Amino acid sequence: MENWLISSSNRKILLITLAGLILIGFGVILFKTGGLGTSTKVEVLDATTEIQNEGGKIVVEISGEVEKPGVYNFQKDDRVDDLLIAAGGFSADADRVWIEQNLNRAAKLADGQKIYIPPLRQGFAGQASTSSITGNTSIGGKININTADAKTLDSLPGIGPAHAQNIIEHRPYSSTQDLLKNAVLTPGDYEKIKDMITVF
Repeated sequence: MENWLISSSNRKILLITLAGLILIGFGVILFKTGGLGTSTKVEVLDATTEIQNEGGKIVVEISGEVEKPGVYNFQKDDRVDDLLIAAGGFSADADRVWIEQNLNRAAKLADGQKIYIPPLRQGFAGQASTSSITGNTSIGGKININTADAKTLDSLPGIGPAHAQNIIEHRPYSSTQDLLKNAVLTPGDYEKIKDMITVF
């Protein structure tokens, strides 16, 4: 009977020792596999997300006749119309005819892009020229090469339908001499019409 009691006691000690060893082994396995280091993994994922977001950003500039000209940040799939909204829309002096003819609001923005909205030029009497509003030509007898239609340009000496179309395709112009700088007209053709044209 005494031997049986001793053996039962030994069994209990052995079981407790085995349980302790199992718990210690389990703790070692968790430590080695990084089961306790989840916070480091979360930081790495956050950093990756930030890099992906930065890769989708673009920077564009808008100037001229808008309410809030400046440099703006957008996502790579944003459109010209989004930029116009951010800039507060067109100012009262913006050339609406030029906008309708040349500005594609549905176009995607590109990184580093600049958009310039030209002003509606003023007439000699200080009033806005009706030619800019109608898209036709003259102020003080001169033809506006930024808004004149092909028929009006064709009426200039030495300017036929081909030259007229070439002038339209290279708009806008900041000065009449841009016709030479951009090789739209030859020097000889330009000399014939330089006193009959203007930009505004």
